[in-house]
Amino acid sequence: MTDILSNLLAFLYGENISTRLLERTQNLLNEYRPRIKPRAGALTERDSILIAYGDQVQTPGEKPLQTLKKFCDAYLIGIVGGIHILPFYPWTSDDGFSVVDYRKVDPALGDWDDISSMRNLRLMFDGVINHISTQSDWFQKFLRDDPHYKNYFITVEGDPDLSQVVRPRTLPLLTSFQTPSGEKKVWATFSADQVDLNFKNPEVLLEILDVLLLYAERGADFIRLDAIAYLWKEIGANCIHLPQTHAVIQFLRAALNETAPHVQLITETNVPHKDNISYFGDGYNEAQLVYNFALPPLTLHAFHTGNARILSEWARTLTPPSDKTTFFNFLASHDGIGLNPARGILSDAEIDFLVNKALEHGGLISYKHNADGTQSPYEMNINYFDALSNPSLLQPPSPAAVPSPRTAMGANVETLDLQVSRFIAAQAIMLSIVGAPGIYFHSLFGSRGWTEGVKQTGRNRAINREKLRYDELQSQLADETSLRFKVFNQYSRLLKTRSASPAFHPHGTQIIHDLHPAVFAVERISPHEQTRMLCLHNVSRKTVSFPVNERLITLEPYQTLWLNNQIRHCEGGAFPPDPCAARKGR
Repeated sequence: MTDILSNLLAFLYGENISTRLLERTQNLLNEYRPRIKPRAGALTERDSILIAYGDQVQTPGEKPLQTLKKFCDAYLIGIVGGIHILPFYPWTSDDGFSVVDYRKVDPALGDWDDISSMRNLRLMFDGVINHISTQSDWFQKFLRDDPHYKNYFITVEGDPDLSQVVRPRTLPLLTSFQTPSGEKKVWATFSADQVDLNFKNPEVLLEILDVLLLYAERGADFIRLDAIAYLWKEIGANCIHLPQTHAVIQFLRAALNETAPHVQLITETNVPHKDNISYFGDGYNEAQLVYNFALPPLTLHAFHTGNARILSEWARTLTPPSDKTTFFNFLASHDGIGLNPARGILSDAEIDFLVNKALEHGGLISYKHNADGTQSPYEMNINYFDALSNPSLLQPPSPAAVPSPRTAMGANVETLDLQVSRFIAAQAIMLSIVGAPGIYFHSLFGSRGWTEGVKQTGRNRAINREKLRYDELQSQLADETSLRFKVFNQYSRLLKTRSASPAFHPHGTQIIHDLHPAVFAVERISPHEQTRMLCLHNVSRKTVSFPVNERLITLEPYQTLWLNNQIRHCEGGAFPPDPCAARKGR
């Protein structure tokens, strides 16, 4: 392992100083080694991960992290195995992703004891290491010309050509700041308040390593490397996926392997699929998990077209490079639905089709700058439930209700149960493919878009970031007629079924079957090939029939059927011995 660290440091910073840097690295690892308690690290089929803000559920007069723990203990034990608490550090903007101090818990949320109290679940922390808040101590000292922090950030002199830089947002790349030594133009990939760290300075790398080791000491089982693709910058380059970025990840992986081998790195790279999976490295030296960013738009495309062919063809390529790696599957997150990961899989016309559907369903679209000066859709800002089901087509709850203009014009109305079935079928696809599932908090309950949040903040992403009162959520989950009850009831049954079957082990295998154009069919196989589960999902609003092993299977619109070699299931509930005898979908 020492040779790996030494070679990576030499590649990044040169042979002349790599020996000294290696000694400092080893001293840091030795300092943390006795402070980090070893824990089980291997993933299992029980490892579904909830994604939530620290203040996702709130009770007046109570620390939000304590309320979140209370919610998890009451509703999620035995349902999910872990929780990704989105950045819980002090922050100034971007809903937590402009971090002021990596080593502290935002006192408005709670403290480190509150984080530790949730260790009955596996914990995922954010490593927001591409950038830091302008209000951070590091940057404030940079602004005062503190010599130690002089090269902690990237300054640009003159007017070099930066047109090739790939940008995820349309804001200016450089932001000017006044210092005692004059004006400095500082690199800020994401916003003027989020200044990028300069990893060309080895002091920054060692500082960040110290931060990640602290997270391991504080109980992190997973560390999510946020926006990691943009980490290393070179004038004249596109500044994304550079070899040095991969080397930094490999360095962090090797260092954690020495001190906290149970901690797994997960890379968040909202980019085309081929680039995304490059962060597996050789299967042993980079991330153990990568976000499966192409899954959300491709699943959405399948349901909007009623055809699973493209989704199936893509899923057939999902083969992790080793038994130490797997995909982090998700459909929704605190961000929107990224479109770049689908480029090269869907045509431009098909992507435009998704964009138009999102707008039709009340969503918003965010754009990015291209190197040629044009803009293109980057992200659909819409709740996943709304992305699947047009809110204006929902059947009025009672005959006395006034229909919407679309309904009055004769558009096809939909019952709430049909929309729930469509949503659950999409979630079932995400749960069934190879990998570990990540479930955004609002997906557990089928939340609809929070348009008021967009008005309040002026930010498109707020549409999917509503915070909830715990007492109101409890009331809704007790009401069997409510949307939240219907979704959570069916979702939790799916999760229990998944966690009970070794066929869904994250390091198992899968076979994609072509049974019907409207059916996404995946057969999951446990690592030792002792358990199999055939997962069938109708992505259309039509009843479909097809043969399986010389038997005729019929699926109602948006019906999910999971069949294993011992028990047959549908949406988490046991089926009669003959699956064809239970055809009624929800």
